[in-house]
Order: sequence, then structure tokens, then C-alpha cells
Amino acid sequence: MKKVDIKFELSYTGASSDRHEIDLYDVSQALVGFQRSLALTTHLILNGEIITQSPSLKGAEIYALPASDGCWKISARIVILSAAVYVGTTPSNTFLGHIIYSAYDYVISESLGFHVDYTKSLGQLYKENKSRGITLPQVRETQLDSLIEKCSTAITEIHRPIYKTKTADCARISTDVSGQKVLLKPTFSFDSFRYMIEEHIEEGVEIIKGKISSYNSNTFKGRIYVAEEGRPISFQLSEGTRQIRSIQLVVNSLSENALRAFDPEASEIFCKVQKIRSKSGYLKRYKILVVSGEMFRD
Repeated sequence: MKKVDIKFELSYTGASSDRHEIDLYDVSQALVGFQRSLALTTHLILNGEIITQSPSLKGAEIYALPASDGCWKISARIVILSAAVYVGTTPSNTFLGHIIYSAYDYVISESLGFHVDYTKSLGQLYKENKSRGITLPQVRETQLDSLIEKCSTAITEIHRPIYKTKTADCARISTDVSGQKVLLKPTFSFDSFRYMIEEHIEEGVEIIKGKISSYNSNTFKGRIYVAEEGRPISFQLSEGTRQIRSIQLVVNSLSENALRAFDPEASEIFCKVQKIRSKSGYLKRYKILVVSGEMFRD
């Protein structure tokens, strides 16, 4: 079987990058972030598990292609090895290109504050290709939410030429799907960098109801789907909430939500939280102060 190639391109525009010049150290760190985020996403798609180090990538290799003329840009070529995936009648480059693009777009977009509907993107792709002879583990939304946390530093570093030496004003990532260039939704800019690093905690305490979609027992961080917000929101348990009972409620919600229990309300929990917003006012995450399996009484 032939190897499958998928190409992603990272391009910078503005400032000296338009003259084909960009700070070497800054862009070297940005490329490490680019490679790491691609490697972790590709490994999850092929193997159904999240790794923490990009050299642990299995089933694929990532190569750098020569820089192109025009603005400062570089391409990464992902080579999917033949043993990584069984392909039947469906053109493998088409399906894999779509699925890796959709997963990577989900991770980058959610990281920069743009919500992506999993059901309408990856969920629909898996549904359409279920009977077409391609054997891949179906990546759940909960896994992608966990991947976002692992890629946070890498995605921040892609901004480095923009915020450090300012040898570029913005950056875009694109890929080639079915012979057409497709851009990831978000643009890397100084505003998106500020979104990632700047935040303030509201003093007031609010009550939310939601379902846990991911949770890391080492960092006490995760994501909770809140219907009123229409998207999963990142959270971290405060130090006073890291008790066995609270953690058990979080883990039970995650388990029931992942298994799609018959009773959709079974996985819901109630939390007293402080909202953490970006400088522009966008809700980034919650600081959870109290967790309960029942609605709080006045």
C-alpha cells in the first residue's frame, strides 16, 4: 500500500515577514509548537490516544518542506505509514486529510476562543465514512478537549514572531484537502495571543449546571459543557474543592457523559464558580469553588 501524504502550511504576514525576513529564534520556537500540535493531533487520530511528547508519534512521520516565495511560510508534510490505517475503497488521502484537518481545526479554534460543533465536523465525518472500509479509532469530543490542554503552550509559541520581536503581524495555517487549499478558521494575531495569556477573575460567585467532558486528575483541570453557553468551558478545581467527594462527582459525570447514559440528566452536576474572562470579556474558564450532585438551596 502507498503512503499517504497530508500537507499543512504555516504562513506569517506583515512587518519584515513580507520581505521574507523573520526573527530566527522566534520562528524556531514557533515551528516547535507547530510540529508538536500536529504530532499530538495526528497520533490521536491514528491511535486513539493522547501522548505528551511529540517524538512518541506512531504511525506517521512529519517532514519540513522548503520555504516558499511570497510571505514567510513553511510547509509540514505528514506521511501516514501503511501500517497505521487500513484503507478499503475510499481514497485514503481524502478521508485522512479531512479528519486530521477537522481535528486540528477543532484544537486550534477552541484554543483561540472559536467554538467548533463536534457533531457537525468530526462526528459527521465518522458517520459518513463508517462503512467505507477505513479502520480508525473514533476520537471522542472528550479526547479532543483533553488534547487542547496538552497543546496550549505549543499554540502560544506559534504566536512568538508576532508578540516577541514583532517580525510578523499575523499567521494562518492551511492544508490541502481534495486538491483545494483550506484555511483553518482562526487567524493568529496579537489579539489571539492576548486571549491566551490575559485574563481576569470576576469577584461574584455564580451557579452553573453542566456535564463534564474531560478531566485531568494531575492538574485538576477539565472541561464542562454548559447548555447556556452552548459549548464546553475549561475549568480548574480550586484547592478547597479537591476533596474525594467533589472529585468523585466530577469523575462520575465524565464517565456517564462518555458512555451516553440513558438518562441525560444523570451526568449533570452543579457548581459554584467564579468566571475567568479574557481582556475582551470572552468567557475562558471557570474556577470551581463547590461541586454538588443537586441544585444548591438558598
